[in-house]
Amino acid sequence: MKDLSISLIQTALVWENSAANRSHFEQKINGLDNKTDLILLPEMFTTGFTMNSKKVAEAMEGPSMQWMHQQAEQQKAVVCGSLIIEENKQYYNRLIWMQPNGQYGQYDKRHLFRMANEDQSFTVGTNKLIVELKGWKVCPLICYDLRFPVFSRNRFETDRQTYAEAEYDLLLYVANWPAPRVEAWKKLLFARAIENQAYVAGVNRIGEDGNQVNYSGGSCLVDPKGEALWQAQSEQEELVSLNLSAADLIAFRKKFPVGMDADEFELKA
Repeated sequence: MKDLSISLIQTALVWENSAANRSHFEQKINGLDNKTDLILLPEMFTTGFTMNSKKVAEAMEGPSMQWMHQQAEQQKAVVCGSLIIEENKQYYNRLIWMQPNGQYGQYDKRHLFRMANEDQSFTVGTNKLIVELKGWKVCPLICYDLRFPVFSRNRFETDRQTYAEAEYDLLLYVANWPAPRVEAWKKLLFARAIENQAYVAGVNRIGEDGNQVNYSGGSCLVDPKGEALWQAQSEQEELVSLNLSAADLIAFRKKFPVGMDADEFELKA
């Protein structure tokens, strides 16, 4: 397990215009100052949080998937974000974990935001995705998932006096989280880091979408102790790359092994 570099892009999105958003993010990615291992994009980064799934959905072999592969290959880094995918006549808010070699993992959003009728426009996902990068186990989730701690609960091997075998080490949230509830977004990111003894990175968008919903950002990176390593300025475009210390994570888990006393549970689909 080596130190991990992660880049977060907080920016506005062009409403339902995949080509324009891909071009915008390509410019931002090309502006990265240093080599990075992981590039994190917002939820529905190609369209904004639209329920017009039939209008803007792409196939898995479509231009946005090809673009993600191209960017990952050029940057020699994983590119991660969610977009609207049509598959077998179903529509998904699907997170893609795109590797430089073109292999990818996928996660369909489990908790669909009913207050915006997302549950009427998309098919619900069922399973978490756990991926590996430089020895780190990473769990990427989407926006509204943040409000449901049981689904994201870390699991530890309780027969050891160490946290070395945690289910994951880094929890990711990609989001379109509106400005009126941004304080909840921030507080829940810190809570997820503390309760799971993991790094947590959350990237949110800024600007106004096609439904006149405003987003103020609030992207941040939190360490396993619940301390902020970085917090974006409100309503400002930001691009940042930060280093995550594997040694600090392992040392803290060994020194303060609260997972040894965690409640066992079974999550039903």
